[in-house]
Amino acid sequence: MAEGPLNGRVAIVTGASAGIGAAIAETLAHAGAKVVLAARRLDRIEAIGQALEESGCEALAVRSDVTSMEDMKALAAATVAQFGGIDILVNNAGVMPVSPIAEGRVDEWKLMVDVNVNGVLHGIAAVLPTMIERRSGHIVNIGSVAGRRPFPGGTVYSATKFAVRAISWGLHLELGAEHGIRITDIQPGIVSTELFDSDAHQDFRERLEKAWAGKRTLQPEDVAQSVLYALSAPEHVSVSEVLVRPVDQAT
Repeated sequence: MAEGPLNGRVAIVTGASAGIGAAIAETLAHAGAKVVLAARRLDRIEAIGQALEESGCEALAVRSDVTSMEDMKALAAATVAQFGGIDILVNNAGVMPVSPIAEGRVDEWKLMVDVNVNGVLHGIAAVLPTMIERRSGHIVNIGSVAGRRPFPGGTVYSATKFAVRAISWGLHLELGAEHGIRITDIQPGIVSTELFDSDAHQDFRERLEKAWAGKRTLQPEDVAQSVLYALSAPEHVSVSEVLVRPVDQAT
């Protein structure tokens, strides 16, 4: 069994099939947590879970779509059935199609709201009964530097991350002192992930790659370490926000 600062704690990580989510799941597992990997791509999370178990960690893969409240309730129930409780929820699942307002791609806007905002709320609603009953828990929302400032083509995406920031602060006010539940909003800058892989705007990807040629982006593991830092704080300490950017990111 892996040992570390999270020994004995049970963590759910959404969007755990790749990138930041996979790195978070692996980091928490190696820090001693029992990790439940949640994502739509069951084969991917099963493979990650198997690798973790082979390395001495405890893991469970549960296919889940964060846009479905029923899926998230089932995820929470499966976690409690397997490990006896829920100590940590990492709301990581997210989408980021570059969608300029002038192009009016309303379906993409709705998708971002559904995954990036409603998905976060569904996760929170699913785990809260257990956390409130136990008077403890830690909810980590993966926000973005875009939750502090919009960028061209990312107005709606930025709006969803502004919402995550507001939700996180509101949760602290409602759940902190009264229920003993801690909240953290992790706000990464540019990260090397799959986030742009499905983007219809090839020209945007090319401009991004050109702008970052020879520069250092964050890696998923860097974000995972920020999550571990927040989760490892003493019980009376709430790390409310962590803004983590590459040194080479000027804005």
